[in-house]
Amino acid sequence: MNKIKQYRNLFGVSQEALAEEMEVTRQTIISLEKGKYTASLNLAYKLAKYFETTIEDIFFSENEEEDVL
Repeated sequence: MNKIKQYRNLFGVSQEALAEEMEVTRQTIISLEKGKYTASLNLAYKLAKYFETTIEDIFFSENEEEDVL
């Protein structure tokens, strides 16, 4: 599961406001948070830049990284 909702709450931003910043619909943000939609590389980059973190931190858990190794 990704950390979009966690970061969104940390930054105090609504789904609607984040969607507007990312130039997507609120439904896209909802689907991303629920893991029902995979972000494009462009959207992943924009989210990481907005939340001042890395793509990996938002989209990959420590367990997933261990599975890859």
